[in-house]
Amino acid sequence: MTTPRYQDIKSNEITELHDDDDSRIRIIAGNYRGYQGPVDGIAAEPQYLDITLPPNCFKVFPFDTRRQGFAYIFEGSASFSNASSPFGVKVEKEFGGEEIEIRDLSGNRTLVLFGDGDEVAVTSGEQGVRFLLISGAPLKEPVAWHGPIVMNTQAELQQAMRELNNGTFIKTGAAGW
Repeated sequence: MTTPRYQDIKSNEITELHDDDDSRIRIIAGNYRGYQGPVDGIAAEPQYLDITLPPNCFKVFPFDTRRQGFAYIFEGSASFSNASSPFGVKVEKEFGGEEIEIRDLSGNRTLVLFGDGDEVAVTSGEQGVRFLLISGAPLKEPVAWHGPIVMNTQAELQQAMRELNNGTFIKTGAAGW
């Protein structure tokens, strides 16, 4: 229940590293190899990397086991060690006048979750791969969500939807909620 904020980041403000194996790593949030991403001030202290690997490239990325993380693959394919099988992103669709949640398995938009370990090893496929490697400190609190709104309980979510519909949703300061 923090004050909403927006941080405008231009592409040229994001550090991009180019490795000898022709891989590219853009540091959007967090610290990677001593480079700090421009997005800051987020409670979960995320690390958010945009990674592109050429075809048949093997690469290892450090991963803090005290954090929770995933890869979101949106171009090409890859295999990840110590990871779940890829699964579709949960999306909301309207069908027959009702909203339903489904796992979208179209295209390359899939998620991979990571288990224990202090690194993420990835081997790109025949066409290479581009993915977001995202991790953050666990929130350790319940999550209720609907569309772009995320709260802790269904009651808070319902209240937020009422406020969104009547134009009073945006608050300032934690005491406002």
